[in-house]
Parts: sequence; structure tokens; C-alpha cells
Amino acid sequence: SLADIERGFKVLKSEIEIGPVYHRLPERIRAHASICFMALILHRVMRSRLKAADAGYTPERALEQLQRIQHHRVRLNGGEPVVGVSTLSTEQNEVFHALGIEKPAAPEQLALL
Repeated sequence: SLADIERGFKVLKSEIEIGPVYHRLPERIRAHASICFMALILHRVMRSRLKAADAGYTPERALEQLQRIQHHRVRLNGGEPVVGVSTLSTEQNEVFHALGIEKPAAPEQLALL
């Protein structure tokens, strides 16, 4: 419906923060439109999964939590690199569970991070 389309544009402009970009080549216009469409679909899927799980998170708040996760790769004195993921908080675990996606996997979790 028209109202649904208008809500989609509102989400793109405000919550996803996609602004106008001016392209002149047709393939770039199609690529930009495709990226905007995928962003809107992902936002709606997140919103519906969070609501179905009764998680109490909005997509924006869930993304804020997930943006804090860090992947580290450290190499000291030319030795083998140590790779890890920062320890996940309770809120981050809740978001992964509500979205039904796997947590980031790394050989080890670095407890200091």
C-alpha cells in the first residue's frame, strides 16, 4: 500500500540514514537503489524478529549493541597472530538470540577486550 511505501522511505531517510546520492550512470543508479532496498528489507526483518522474540529492542538499539563487538588480530614480535572476538555482553547475546543468528566465531574469546 502507499502508506507502507511511505513508511519505508521514512525509515530509509531517518533510521537507516540513507541520503540522496546523485548518479548519472544507469548501473550505478540500479546499484544504489538495490542497496537501499536491501537495507530496508534487513531493517524490516530485524524489526519483525525482535518483535516476535519479545526482546524489547528496536532495530536501531540492537545495531548499537552489535556495533560494540570487536574482532582483533594481534601479532607480537613476528610470531603467530592471535585472533579473537571481544567478550559478548548479556545484551549482545540477547540480540543474537532474538534475531536467530549465530554469534561471531573466532578461535578464542579474548577476555581482556
